[in-house]
Amino acid sequence: MITTDIIIIGAGPTGLFTVFEAGLLKLKCHLIDALPQPGGQCSEIYPKKPIYDIPAYPEILAGDLTDKLMEQCKQFKPGFTLGERAETIEKQDDNTFVVTTNKGTQHQAPVVAIAGGLGSFEPRKPLIHNIKDFEDKGVEYIIKDPEVYRNKKVVIAGGGDSALDWSIFLSDVASEVTLIHRRNEFRGHLDSVEKVQELKNKGKINLITPAEVIGIVGDYDVKAVVVKESDNIHIDKEYEIECDHFIPLFGLSPKLGPIANWGLEIEKNAIKVNNSLDYQTNIPGIFAIGDVNTYPGKLKLILCGFHEATLMCQAAYKIINPGKRYVMKYTTVSGVDGFDGTRKEAPKAVVKAID
Repeated sequence: MITTDIIIIGAGPTGLFTVFEAGLLKLKCHLIDALPQPGGQCSEIYPKKPIYDIPAYPEILAGDLTDKLMEQCKQFKPGFTLGERAETIEKQDDNTFVVTTNKGTQHQAPVVAIAGGLGSFEPRKPLIHNIKDFEDKGVEYIIKDPEVYRNKKVVIAGGGDSALDWSIFLSDVASEVTLIHRRNEFRGHLDSVEKVQELKNKGKINLITPAEVIGIVGDYDVKAVVVKESDNIHIDKEYEIECDHFIPLFGLSPKLGPIANWGLEIEKNAIKVNNSLDYQTNIPGIFAIGDVNTYPGKLKLILCGFHEATLMCQAAYKIINPGKRYVMKYTTVSGVDGFDGTRKEAPKAVVKAID
């Protein structure tokens, strides 16, 4: 039995930052994740994708963000159970929880923080009859290494942030990038839409709207895609575009998995929490933070997960140390004491007497 102060289910960015915030309060954490390495989607799905809304980082690759978070929390020596899925949770007579994985590993703590992101997920695939024949042969639903597309002809389909961001990024990698969307309007950030339009005007991106890919051509690998385009008078025309890769980016279909059977209040495939206080669920002692939760005004952003983790840890401290008052101190003043005995603090100002 692994015992700790806080069991964190999910080792993505929000889960990793929770370790740091808990460590400031002298609370130990153990993380459980079905993936074989920390980082969640940032490591598994898009490690080379740039992220633009992390404070102090105008741009940082998702994989690098994971590395930074691991570096930040390592002084608090978190435990990890990786490659195992949290399967069941049971409340004990002493008000602690026991979380058991699909491989039988048991973990016990007075507080559980569910930071499982979107849960388990699979890509949404377009309805193209022969698309399965070309999966991993030129059809990819997730971009893990942009270098795969170096000097290649790439067709991307989709209208959200992922399709826009990767079109922008690959415009400096691939020999040719074509972005196809079934509508003239995009669902992504306005800045990204404007940048795609600018790259189109410069001839660095081919933009085709409204249109959709309806077929794939090739003997073994992808050689071309069949595009169906509609003009302003609603006359459809079909033609082929030569390419080496077809990347449909229509988002992920999330599933909570076993978490959905834990007696938690679920709303729209997410865990409902009390956002006015501490992101606690309907079961006292169990919290949900990051993309896995929902509440009025919820935004699925990494930086929002960081905020939720901070408030959650304050509430966890009160559960673990009932009646004990904690006075928050700024790290710029108090420094950071790691569980390994190290201490990090700002250098003290030296005052010199004036003769």
